[in-house]
Amino acid sequence: HNDKVSCVAVSRSGRYVASGQITHMGFQADICVFEFDTRKLVHRMILHKVKVQSLAFSADEQFLASVGGQDDNTLVVWDLESGRPLCGGPASNELSLCIAFFNNSSDKLITGGHGVLRVWDVDFENRKINPTDVNVGQTRREFRNIVVEAHDRYAYVGTTSGDVVCIQLQGPKNLKMSGPQKKYNGGILCSTLNEDGDVLVGTGGGEVVLLSKIDLHVIKSVAVQGAVTSISALGEHYFVGTGKSNVYYLNAHTFKEELRQTCHYDGINDVVFPAGYSEVFATCSANDIRVWNANTSAELLRIQVGTLEANCIQFTKDGKAILSGWSDGKVRAFGPQSGKLIYVIHDAHKLGGMKRVSGSHTGVTALCVDNANQRIVTGGADGEVRVWRVSAFAQKMEAAMKEHKATINAVAILSDDSEVISASDDGSCILWDLQRFVRRSIMYSQTYFKAASYFVDESQLLTTGSDKKITYWDAIDGNPIRELEGSKIGEISSVDIASDGETFVTGGGDKLVKLWNYDEGSVMAVGVGHSSNITKVKVSPDGRRIVSVGDEGAIMLWSLDQQ
Repeated sequence: HNDKVSCVAVSRSGRYVASGQITHMGFQADICVFEFDTRKLVHRMILHKVKVQSLAFSADEQFLASVGGQDDNTLVVWDLESGRPLCGGPASNELSLCIAFFNNSSDKLITGGHGVLRVWDVDFENRKINPTDVNVGQTRREFRNIVVEAHDRYAYVGTTSGDVVCIQLQGPKNLKMSGPQKKYNGGILCSTLNEDGDVLVGTGGGEVVLLSKIDLHVIKSVAVQGAVTSISALGEHYFVGTGKSNVYYLNAHTFKEELRQTCHYDGINDVVFPAGYSEVFATCSANDIRVWNANTSAELLRIQVGTLEANCIQFTKDGKAILSGWSDGKVRAFGPQSGKLIYVIHDAHKLGGMKRVSGSHTGVTALCVDNANQRIVTGGADGEVRVWRVSAFAQKMEAAMKEHKATINAVAILSDDSEVISASDDGSCILWDLQRFVRRSIMYSQTYFKAASYFVDESQLLTTGSDKKITYWDAIDGNPIRELEGSKIGEISSVDIASDGETFVTGGGDKLVKLWNYDEGSVMAVGVGHSSNITKVKVSPDGRRIVSVGDEGAIMLWSLDQQ
């Protein structure tokens, strides 16, 4: 796909996976059908305009049905063998949101949307589809998801009002009943049937509810974190996915939930390893900081601070604290195992920026720690670089260095703690003397500087920015040494040099992780996987893996063992 994926469907045997996308006004939206075992694209189907709203496979896996979005609103039935459309037509006068095939006949399906439910008979010989409107009486609902029971007698339809409507499919197409009496907040977002035919639904308020097939009363319910966006029933247990990027395992008998998989549900701003230790790493995002096991990808610790956004994080060199810069202008230090707050530096930076780039962060935007664990250097949206002398008992500002005219995006410190570099959106990088707190040298370029990193022997610097270039600088006099074209299509937002100095890694707006040879300036490997801008890349201290994080909330680990 070349844009956001709007819907996904899996065939009954698991052989096929179909996905639809959103595209720009006036363009056609693709449907991609993949063979799951081989992970290969089988068909690319192009007919709908702007958006594919919903997809469904027939039970015998011969056909795929698709419904277009608001600008299209057509129903199309596709032949899966040839990938060609068999028949189609307008879905309804109102917007259609969901679709489902009957279980025992591939020529019948049902669609639902804004106030309308329709049962369709597909005439394959004449290549026509004939609708029958379901009589729902005075009931006015927006229908979001449909599940058909095993014998095709009834369909259970989830609504945005927070209840489930049962429809009779044999004989006259009428509303049979609705329930439960107490409607759920956030509506019914997903539904499926268990082995007994009872209806399992997920709500926008974060509840998984089992409803009786007889009268739709509540049998069991359990609360999870985040709106329930998907449910899959598998024999004696269920898997539940939520809008907060959590996957739960749910026992069918006890209805006890168990968190199996989790990740950030918003863009990730930073990733960092502890000094000299590659087994764990930390990431930060809107609302939280998380510490991960690098080998198992398991979450070890989660630190949440209200509705604030963590812009940057750093481990102290002794590993006894996680330092973090936040959107409210404060620096917070936490215990790396307990997650408890150790201290807060209030008003470390002003909230407002001087000259802010659209979408850039507020408050504390960059952070680094000296090697003696005595001082912190911070950069902010106010364009200031500040030096703090810290302990668990007192945090005192030593200096505020004011020269940048825009947000500071990165700070890095020399190993002898005598100098720090700051990279800013104002098109300058400044080397600061940490004894006298004055400028040593300054580097200008026609770019928003996004990242800066010292080479291993600290004789050179690497910078990246919005001009898509990677620049080598002399760390003594601040003159450029050479320039590489880092990307053709997007800014480079992050750079990190491996501990042996032979390679470095970059990531940015082109969504590619690139491994470079430092001396030759050539690309050694390219990692494709992110679906949005890469915000940070880091090489582990042992040089065996790269971790990259992005705006879509993904954390990706890349092995460097087989280069």
